[in-house]
Amino acid sequence: MIESAGMEPVLSVRNLHTRFHTEDGIVHAVGGVSFDLLPGKVLGIVGESGSGKSVTALSIMKLVVSPPGEVTADAITLEGEDILGIDEVRARRIRGSRIAMVFQDPMKSLNPVLTIGRQLTEALREHLGLSDRAARDRAIELLDRVGIPMARDRLGDYPHQFSGGMRQRVMIAIALSCNPSVLIADEATTALDVTIQAQIIDLVKRLTEDLGTAVIWISHDLGVVAGICDSVAVMYAGRIVESGPVRDLFHRPSHGYTLGLLGSTPRLDDDEERRLQPIDGLPPSLLDPVPLCPFLPRCRHAVGACREKPPAWRDVADVHGTRCWADLTPYWRATNG
Repeated sequence: MIESAGMEPVLSVRNLHTRFHTEDGIVHAVGGVSFDLLPGKVLGIVGESGSGKSVTALSIMKLVVSPPGEVTADAITLEGEDILGIDEVRARRIRGSRIAMVFQDPMKSLNPVLTIGRQLTEALREHLGLSDRAARDRAIELLDRVGIPMARDRLGDYPHQFSGGMRQRVMIAIALSCNPSVLIADEATTALDVTIQAQIIDLVKRLTEDLGTAVIWISHDLGVVAGICDSVAVMYAGRIVESGPVRDLFHRPSHGYTLGLLGSTPRLDDDEERRLQPIDGLPPSLLDPVPLCPFLPRCRHAVGACREKPPAWRDVADVHGTRCWADLTPYWRATNG
């Protein structure tokens, strides 16, 4: 579990479980996730598709529809307020004002028949009670802050009149319009080319520095995570299997799945002797959670204890921990010289 280091977390999640009741049975999408998010910091959540990253975010945002979804936790605390049991009216007041989310595909999130200005000013009037003129001025300021050229002239444009990168900037502007304490970015750069990705990452970095916004950055791209995040949680089959500061985790991976992710990621210093190592096999079914390590059938570093009992959480270093029995020290030492 990622813990705070002397700072009071702006968001604290304890033992989060999310299940979906289906015709085939109960899908255990998230199983026992816990973490702290510190003010002004960026937490990365990484893993393969289906690992539970996005469902974790939707659960925190109270956007999981029930039924079929069911969300339980010991606590989900936002700025000291337990938001786990709040009703939908209260949740709507919090979403967009204190915690906001940027989704992967802005064309599915932006209303195609409303102008960008209308979509920006609606949130400002709803949450901040601004007048039409004040909301319009604030919308121009936001578009300018996220790098939209000629912001005043673009208020009357529709989403289809913007490029993919510009639409994502608009989504970030909308998410930040009411100065939320927490911003969740769910695969926010996945559909963009690398140049636009770099611009969005730089934008988010500057916003966290200027506004002190805490960010959860959800991604399957370890390169992006390394460039923007302060700490990272690795998810597999709905569980956090390793977490810690980015530098520690990248230079001292201590779970077989983390090692597999790093081994299958291209690097700038790759040479002919280092070949990418794919992770063999497929993730387990979430309909029937296994009592042992869910990564065991795919792990190249399993030891005897892995086949006998569930892995306990253990500390690797300060605020760096893993849910793995194997000692992977020889492997990361060999990799990093």
